[in-house]
Parts: sequence; C-alpha cells; structure tokens
Amino acid sequence: MLNFLWACFRPRSDRHVHNGSDSGGRQDGLLWYKDSGHHVNGDFSMAVVQANNLLEDQSQLESGCLSLEESGPYGTFVGVYDGHGGPETSRFINRHLFQHLKRFTSENQSMSVEVIKKAFEATEDEFLSLVSTQWPLNPQIAAVGSCCLVGVVCSGTLYIANLGDSRAVLGKLMKATGEIVAIQLSAEHNACIESVRQELQSTHPDDSQIVVLKHNVWRVKGLIQISRSIGDVYLKKAEFNQAPLYARFRLREPFKKPILSSDPSVSVHQLQPHDQFIIFASDGLWEHLTNQEAVDIVQNHPRSGIAKRLVKIALRSAAKKREMRYSDLKKIDRGVRRHFHDDITVVVLFLDSNLLSRASSVRTPSISVKGAGCEYLPERKARLPGAPWFLGPKPLARMVIRKHR
Repeated sequence: MLNFLWACFRPRSDRHVHNGSDSGGRQDGLLWYKDSGHHVNGDFSMAVVQANNLLEDQSQLESGCLSLEESGPYGTFVGVYDGHGGPETSRFINRHLFQHLKRFTSENQSMSVEVIKKAFEATEDEFLSLVSTQWPLNPQIAAVGSCCLVGVVCSGTLYIANLGDSRAVLGKLMKATGEIVAIQLSAEHNACIESVRQELQSTHPDDSQIVVLKHNVWRVKGLIQISRSIGDVYLKKAEFNQAPLYARFRLREPFKKPILSSDPSVSVHQLQPHDQFIIFASDGLWEHLTNQEAVDIVQNHPRSGIAKRLVKIALRSAAKKREMRYSDLKKIDRGVRRHFHDDITVVVLFLDSNLLSRASSVRTPSISVKGAGCEYLPERKARLPGAPWFLGPKPLARMVIRKHR
C-alpha cells in the first residue's frame, strides 16, 4: 500500500492546469480559486478543488439581470452542482439552469418559488430528452446525475432550492451576544437521514428494499445515497433500467413509479441586516467541517480568499485523517486523489445591507463566473466541431462582464 501511495506522489503534468488570462481566478495545481469579487448585493469568494479524474463539481455565480428583459429584476444567482457517475449532468445544469430561470422570470415578470421550480423542471426534462437521444449509442448516460443547490438573492429576499446533499449555511449575527451563529438553510436528501428514509418508505410502501443498509451506509435501492437529483434517469424511467445499461445499475424487478425525485426543496428568507453571509458548498466540504466551524472560519478571517481557506482547511482535515501531511496530499494526482477526498466547491456570498435595500430594478453590469479555471470568453462562443455534446466550450471558469446598452 505504501509503495502504491508513494508512486502517486509525482509531479503532475502541466496539461492538468488550466491557465487562462487574469480574469480574477487563479490555478494552484488541482485548486482553482477566485479570492474576491463583487456582486449586486455585496462581495463573494469562490474555490474548487478537483479529486476525480474528471471534475464532477460545477458551479456558477451570476449577478445582474435575472430576466431576459433588461428591465429586470436584478439580483444574484449562485449554483453548486455536485455530479456523480460522471461530469455530464453537472455540466449540463451549469449551462442550462440559469437560462431557464431567466426565461421563466421574464414570463412571470418577477422572481418566485414557482419560477425556480419551473427552471429545475425544465432542466430535468431537457436532460431526459438528451438521454433519450443518446441512449442507443451511450446507454451509460442514464446512470449519470447531479445534486443541485441554488441560491437567489432578489429584492431583499433569499431563495434556496436544493436537490441532494450540498448545503447552504447562513452566518447570522446575534445582537445580544455579538456571536455569529450558523443556520442551515437547505434541506438535504440523503438516505443517511432518517426522515429521508421515512419519506422514501412512505412513497414506496410496497417496496421493502427501497432503502438498504450496505457496508454501513444507507442507499436507495442499494445503489445511491441521495433521494433527489437532476438526471439519474435509470432510477426514474424504467425503460432506461435495462440492457445495455451496465448490470450493476440494473434492478432485478421493474419499477412502476420513479424511485428518485427531481422536485427541489425550496425555502424563502426575508434577509435582515444581521444576516452576514451565506456559504454554499458541495458535500465534500461538509464531510470535514461542521456548519458552525465553517461559519467561524469565515467570520474570523479576511473576506478575500476565504473560499480557498475553507477548501484548504478541509483538505488538511482529509490528510490528517489518513495520517498524511497536506503537502503530501497535494502531490497526489487527480483520480487517485478521490481515495482521499471528494471534489470540493465553495462559494461564500457576503451580504451588504445597504445594497440589499436598493430596488431590484437598479441596473448593474452583469457578471458571470464559473468555477474550475478561468478565461475571458465572448458572450457567445460556438462549440468546437466534433466536440462531445457534454463539453461545449472548454470546461474552464468563465467571467464575463457585460454592460447594458
């Protein structure tokens, strides 16, 4: 085992490092980070570290107009998409979900829970359509899925929508004590949570194997931990749970109703001056930090680089658990690195009460940042001829600043 590990401690080829122009993001080995930036309602910081051979976490921050109409409303959108089985679904969400949200905001002429749910539904339907098209030549696409955590700040209101086990945590100032307390805003859908198991059992009363304890981990049908997602079509449509899908994904008996759901849990919060910041992160962070530990770190350190700091503290914890030094963990290449920690994405959104009080119709430049490397891109970029459907433009972070005409 030691020989195997030391064989992994080799310098990585430069081909793994995406060095774009200086648009505010930087790359340090498998770690991409944007120390600080400004959004409509305050400041933000982002970081992503890769563990899988192909990065399965995707993320974005969109600030400015949340509608197809320049009249607004204006606000900030944060998305964290933790893929599993491959990067295809998380990349798909990263390209399509926000565009659907803008379309439905235009139709409703406002932001709402209904708008967000419609955007999730449209993204799921569009991915299902793509799986149907790809199925004859690429049946394994039916077994690819993604968690989906979204936060929208608009007109002083915070909307949190979630599928899966990524998490949004609010740092709130308690005036009586001066402490910053952690408040979890997102509902998680993981079979390790008893209420999730009870929900699955109540919606599938005739299936005694709807959740199975396998190797001390609760899994839906013994296959997957999460109960809600985008994608994972093989557990939603019975016609995709058959050959030529790999046997390990196929259930012994056909199912009559979807096993997994794509209906997000959505909550609404009226933001107050004592709401200081929100941490959005994939479960790779929360495996190593509690909600309060993460909030304390953000509160007790400078804003600039705080997302990177959270990621590095999580990595140090992962190394310590394996009796390693952080410097040694950094030498392990992607793919093999997954045996030590997951892909980790963190977005910290700071809230400025003065900016929150402004009307949502105030026009501001639009900013778009997508995590995992960076480069300036024009507003429209055609896909390279012959490139796989799931790649589209290079999977680098994008930061596009557009001024309204």
